[in-house]
Amino acid sequence: MHLRVPRPCWEVGITYDLIIRDGTLVLPTGQTTGDVAVNDGLIAEIGRDIAGNARSEIPATDLHVLPGCIDVHVHLNEPGRADWEGVASGTQALAAGGVTTFCDMPLNAIPPTIDGASFDAKLTAFRDRAQVDYAFWGGLIPGKTNLEELHERGVIGVKAFMASSNTSEFPRADDLTLLEGMEQCAKLGMIVAVHAENAEITDRLSARARTAGATSAAEFLASRPAIAEVEAITRAITLAQATSCSLHIVHVSTGDGIRLVSRAREGGVDVTCETCPQYLAFAAEDLEGLGVSAKCQPPLRSPTDQRALWEFLNEDPNAMIASDHSPAPAEMRLDGDFVNSWGGIAGAQTTLPTLLTRWPSGSIGSDGATRAFASNPARRFGFGDRGQLRVGYRADIVICDRRACRAFQPERSRSRDKSSPFIGRTFDMEVARTIVAGRTVWSDGAIVGRPAGRLVRPERLPC
Repeated sequence: MHLRVPRPCWEVGITYDLIIRDGTLVLPTGQTTGDVAVNDGLIAEIGRDIAGNARSEIPATDLHVLPGCIDVHVHLNEPGRADWEGVASGTQALAAGGVTTFCDMPLNAIPPTIDGASFDAKLTAFRDRAQVDYAFWGGLIPGKTNLEELHERGVIGVKAFMASSNTSEFPRADDLTLLEGMEQCAKLGMIVAVHAENAEITDRLSARARTAGATSAAEFLASRPAIAEVEAITRAITLAQATSCSLHIVHVSTGDGIRLVSRAREGGVDVTCETCPQYLAFAAEDLEGLGVSAKCQPPLRSPTDQRALWEFLNEDPNAMIASDHSPAPAEMRLDGDFVNSWGGIAGAQTTLPTLLTRWPSGSIGSDGATRAFASNPARRFGFGDRGQLRVGYRADIVICDRRACRAFQPERSRSRDKSSPFIGRTFDMEVARTIVAGRTVWSDGAIVGRPAGRLVRPERLPC
């Protein structure tokens, strides 16, 4: 195994920007020991004992070298809600978690990202402030979305809520909005992502719980039953099939939901889905003890569902994971009140550690983590030069210490929101270094250098 970018035959004394030496490389073909050389932000050579000089070298003996992670589901809330989680703190947390590219959701910004002007406002808020590269989702809401303008600017797709979003600026998409939006997105070649929960079920059960003064974890869980997710996924797949639209189901929490997506793909529907680390690490029975920091929507599910999600990641060739990082100010988390507290987990930093930790319910190895959190998201969302350690690809790289065993304490969290349910949990690995386009942004527990993240547009769209 030795691959390199071709060079002129007269070139002597090759100089690289960077060589990573003697690491366990997680390649598309499997794992091997070797070096990775980088020039001009790209992987220039992969092999054993690479010859030549380098401006810097990183020893990686006994460390795993993976492609940088791609998190396609993140809420950083700018412009307009920087006190929830801004670009600066959020992208530092992502870098600390081995993420080199992320996709920001449209709904929590003010204004939400639903047209050209709001896209431009978000880009201004992100420019020169992001530690890692970023792409944007557009939003699909009733009556206001301009899909052509979003397409022209290069969103990776549009997101719709089939349940209430809990932000007044981003109302849920009724069935007609979703149908007509899918028809238009099919013509434009855009993916539609949906938060799949039945609004009639969840809204009315939630209202009933509030009227009754409910606050407990059990009462919250009862207000968002698994059938609400299963029914909405079924409906979304039906609409996508009718319109020939590409569909992505976000944060699937149930085994039945995974099976619906799998069967639809086998039947020719262009549909994918993601799950999230909280559903892998925790079950519904853990919620009361974890507290409101573990409230999310859809909620934590049964151990049976949990095992099904691990099987999905291990066995499905299209499996994906995303953090659904959705923090909020402390005053929105009401201690002991699961019904009225904010529903969202601060998880930007802990997705890769969750994948590589041996939880009682399951785990996957470095190859599986790379597939679910790098190469599959890259392929699905048009990031063709990312997600793999391959010559000519972007030198987006994460170096992990699989020998580490360390608790995740609040002082280690780079997120503004320190209330993550992962606080105090011990992980079987540590992100030693994160590299974006050949430049180290995270090393030895600290951010390195000034923010240099850039906007990424999917390859299928004009830049």
